[in-house]
Order: sequence, then structure tokens, then C-alpha cells
Amino acid sequence: MDYEALARFRYELRKFQAFSQTAAKRAGLTPQQHQALLVVRGFSGKGPISVGEVAERLLIRHHTAVELVNRMTRLKILSRSVDGADSRRVLVSLTREGERRLQQLSRIHLEELRAIGPTLTRLLRPLRRPGQGSRTGRP
Repeated sequence: MDYEALARFRYELRKFQAFSQTAAKRAGLTPQQHQALLVVRGFSGKGPISVGEVAERLLIRHHTAVELVNRMTRLKILSRSVDGADSRRVLVSLTREGERRLQQLSRIHLEELRAIGPTLTRLLRPLRRPGQGSRTGRP
């Protein structure tokens, strides 16, 4: 076991998580609201996603996702509608303000990931199994 590599990798992940939480707070959002915006935009393209899917992607209970969506709707960063095909489903999508805030946060997150990417890659190298290449089939 390479405990040092695992510990360093986890440390880098925690630093990124702390960066992300601080960035969300500076944008006037909670970290969970930032993650919800990313889920809504990232897993649905430009269309709506159900509250149940938000709960699944955030690994939270459905009723917790309902409350989160309610708060975000009051902030005017999400909008809510009833699914035309199934009136039991509530769909959510980003508002213009939600899209604006997500773009701002995503820009700085991508910059941070580009900055720490080489470190993460270097830390992951020792964790590969012998003879194991990357997922793309390249060494």
C-alpha cells in the first residue's frame, strides 16, 4: 500500500473542496447550491431535470432536494415546472441568473483544476497497477 500517495491525493482533493466552498460563498451561494446548479446544467444539457434526479446526483434524500430547490427558486437561480408527460414530476432548470453565477464559478473552478491537474496526475501515477495504462488505452 502506498499510504503516502493516498494521503497526499486526499489532501489535494480536500484543498480543492475548500477552494470550491469558498468560491461558492463569495458568489453568494452555499456549496450545495453551487453543486445543484452544476447538476442541473451538467446532467440535463439545456433542458430541465427532475427534482428526483437532482437528489440522486447530489446523493441527498428527495425531500432535502425539494427544500433545496425551493430555496434556490426563491433566490431566482432555478425555475420549476410540472412535467407535461407526468404531472407527478417537478422539473427544474437554470434561470439566467443561475446560469450567470454558474458560469462565473465554473470559470474559476476550471482554472483551479488546470493549476492542480499536474499535481493530481503525478500523485495518481504511483497508484496505478503495474502494466495498467490510462482509461483511454494509452500508457
